Amino acid sequence: MSGAAERDLLRGVVPVVAAAVVVLAAVTDPSDPRWVVLLGAAAALFAVWALWPALPTLVLAAGVVTAVVLAKGDGALDPALFLVVLLAMVAAGWERSRWVVLLTVTAALAVPVVVELRYAGDTDVGIWMIGIGLPALMCWYYRRQEELRSQLEEARRQLLERSVAEERQRIARDVHDLVGHGLAAVLLQVSGARHVLRRDPDEAEVALRAAEDAGRRSLGELRSTVALLRAEGESAVSPVPGLHQLPRLVDEARGSGLDAELRTDGELDHVDPMVGLALYRVAQEALLNAARHAPHARTVVSTMVGEDRVELCVRSRGSLAPAPAGRAGYGLVGMRERAAAVGGELHAGPDAQGWTVRCVVPTRESGGDERQRGAVVTELARSPSYTAPPGTAATSAGEELS
Repeated sequence: MSGAAERDLLRGVVPVVAAAVVVLAAVTDPSDPRWVVLLGAAAALFAVWALWPALPTLVLAAGVVTAVVLAKGDGALDPALFLVVLLAMVAAGWERSRWVVLLTVTAALAVPVVVELRYAGDTDVGIWMIGIGLPALMCWYYRRQEELRSQLEEARRQLLERSVAEERQRIARDVHDLVGHGLAAVLLQVSGARHVLRRDPDEAEVALRAAEDAGRRSLGELRSTVALLRAEGESAVSPVPGLHQLPRLVDEARGSGLDAELRTDGELDHVDPMVGLALYRVAQEALLNAARHAPHARTVVSTMVGEDRVELCVRSRGSLAPAPAGRAGYGLVGMRERAAAVGGELHAGPDAQGWTVRCVVPTRESGGDERQRGAVVTELARSPSYTAPPGTAATSAGEELS
């Protein structure tokens, strides 16, 4: 049963307990019937409160306190003070305003004192004050726990919604990388083959073979990703792309008609696979954009592996074709997310000679954006040959996925 359902059930029980208190007072400590009727009116006020939640707590408190103080005038009907206990519990358990709770509980605690001072009866003031204050404190504590639990459930719900949204973004980015790049490469090769089909059939055949290879490779990567999503605990067999595969990537771009060149400085094999994968995807997207928007420009892909950072630059020098109107530009967004996932920074934009994409990633563990690391770690986990250093985030994530 939920907290709200429990509170609704207890709300309905309060008038029943109040009526039982009036009957108990009339039977065990009888007095003038008029005072019994007055206490019955106070119990009815609890029933009104239970049926009409909008009834102000101060109105309920005024009616109950007045009825109890008047009914206790001749020293009888001693159990009627239980109505004051119920009043304090109701205020502490249901009233939202702290000031109203404090005022109501204070008035309830004052009732035994007023009865004793005004009518000089034999009321045990200390016992009744404890009997009023302790249940009120317990109700307040229970209500506070329910509020905290409700806040925790809301936080969990928001976290789940955010996780779903981030997972959708991650899947969209992976689909863009796997399907979008593969189809773009195939279309570029097919387009080239179509232009030279009648003039040079041999060259057209070479382009079609390149398109076939690109399609098979993309299909293999897509199958590995789908297998990972469908069968938890199974590892795919396709290798994880990295900086060591940049020569092949540049060759493919050159085969599609792009004037591309690769320049390397440093040992690419020493780059962490997580960083290498992110930079490979950045270079892949940058080359695809160059083939689309700068097919006649010279594009140079350069890498520099230093002691504290890895830098990737893709520079296109020449005329740029304008981007088609209405394109959402998800490629640039994906590149920035890939860079952020490994703690790097990416800058892309026009310059005096054309267009430059520059990504710098520190080699030391910098954490990156934890909300974006899932795509990189997931893709690494597909490779049986990758083992992250012990204690790193990639290791723990890979162990969960493999």
